[in-house]
Formats: sequence, C-alpha cells, structure tokens
Amino acid sequence: MKSGFIAVTGKANAGKSTLVNSLVGEKVSIVSHKPQTTRDRIFGILNGEGYQAVFIDTPGLHRAKNALSQYMMKEAEGAPEGADAVLYLLACDKQPDKYDEERIKAFAAAKTPFILVVNKCDVVDEALIPQRIAAFKDVKGIDAVIPVSARTGKNLDMLKEEILKFLPQGQPYFDEDAYTDRSLRYMAAEIIREKALYNLSDEVPYGVGVNINKYEVKENGVTEIDADVVCEKKAHKPMIIGKGGAMLKKIGTDARFELERLTGGKVFLTLWVRVKPDWRDDPAVMRRLGYDPGQK
Repeated sequence: MKSGFIAVTGKANAGKSTLVNSLVGEKVSIVSHKPQTTRDRIFGILNGEGYQAVFIDTPGLHRAKNALSQYMMKEAEGAPEGADAVLYLLACDKQPDKYDEERIKAFAAAKTPFILVVNKCDVVDEALIPQRIAAFKDVKGIDAVIPVSARTGKNLDMLKEEILKFLPQGQPYFDEDAYTDRSLRYMAAEIIREKALYNLSDEVPYGVGVNINKYEVKENGVTEIDADVVCEKKAHKPMIIGKGGAMLKKIGTDARFELERLTGGKVFLTLWVRVKPDWRDDPAVMRRLGYDPGQK
C-alpha cells in the first residue's frame, strides 16, 4: 500500500481546485472564474488500487492586502511542509512572470519531489505548450513537467502515474470511501459562497463570507440549513438581495440544487444578508466564518 500527501500550489486562477476535483472525481473545492476563490487548505482524497493520494488544495499565491488574505497566504505557504510531493500549477494561457520563476526555482531546489504542471492547455494553440515547458528546461530539481487540462481531463492519467512514483509505502490516512476531510456543514457554506461568486458583480464577491447558523437533518431526511451571507459594505447588501429579493433567491436556488445532490435528499435553505464592515480585518468575525487568523 502506498499513501501520501501532495501539495497543490500556484498563483490564483491557475486551476488548482479544478485539478483536484478532476483528479479525485468529486467536488472537493468550489470553483469560479474569479481569483482567490479558495480560502482554506482542503484535502481531496483519491483512493485507488493499492494507494491513497491526499491532495492539499490551497489558496492561490498572491500579495496579502488584509487579514483574510494573510490567512490565505499562510494556508498556501504552509501546505508544502511535510508533503511527499509538490505540484506547482502554471496557467498555459499566461506568460510566466518573475514570481512564477522564483517559486518554481525554490520548490525545485527543495528536497521534496516536485512536478511542474502546465495547466489550461485546452485554451491555447498547441504550438505554445512546448514554449511554456522549454522556459524551465534548465531548472534543476524539477522531477517532471506535464501539460494538462484540468477542465477536460487531458493527460491527468499521466499526471497520476507520475505522482504515484513519489508516494511512500504506508497505510491510508482516511477511510476508502472518503473524498475530503471537510464536513457537510463546511461544504454547505462553500457552495453558498460559490453561487454568490457566480451571480454577483465583480466588486462584491471578495468581501462575501458565509456563516452557517443551523445545519440539521430532520427525522424525515430533510436537511434544514439557515445561513448568513456576510458582506463588508452597506451598499453591497441591496446588490446581494436584488430587486424584490431576486438575486438572493437565485443564489439560494442554485445552492439548494447542488446541496441536494451532495446530501442525496431534500434541502430547506434559508439565507439572510448581514453587513459586517471591514470583516476581512476583524479577527472575531473571521473566526466566526471559519478563518482563524491566529491558527498555525
């Protein structure tokens, strides 16, 4: 039996969460086209014949501007510590910058096995892919460079095979039917936030958090969820609610549909909108929303 942890890192919007979801075959992390969608370190668990690979999905590497983004960077930077292998995702549709080059060289110089994953190969001309790979051909310490499309699944089998080379012998860390370390309560909050990201304008989502006030499974099998959608500015509240409550209803309907697929039963979802000014710099509110700025 082989088992181990693989840290998945890279800049915001490189496709880390999409890759983990595709490798695991289940929705582990929420995704959207907006950067910094992932805020926590989340485990995605892939069980196969004779192995268990635990992928550590992380927030995108970025410059921290508030307490929440400092928390996210701490989550991202801490993931490779103790991992059995590291994947760095490079978006093929963007020219690698100095930050990418510095991070890749740093990971390559470390002792941990390191795979450079060139993602989003389905959205560029195929002639560009060898150019992206060639840019790092002289960097010593890269164990493999694999072009993939996390969205379409291209070359993911090749990536799995490469990852399995670096998993040590050992017993599984999780039950064989587990696909994440997160609770349904946590997943409910993330799904609601995902639907807010999809439906709201660009100026609102970065200041949106979700607090689950109640998560209860009744005797009849119905799951009752009561949640607050928290925003930073008074001006954002009417935008989230929408005319006649239409936007909040849309977010709730989209979330309920996915929650019913997740739980396998009927979900009764109630959403409220609360204003917590500058909550991303308020440790008390951050903790209530599940982001502990003091945790190590």
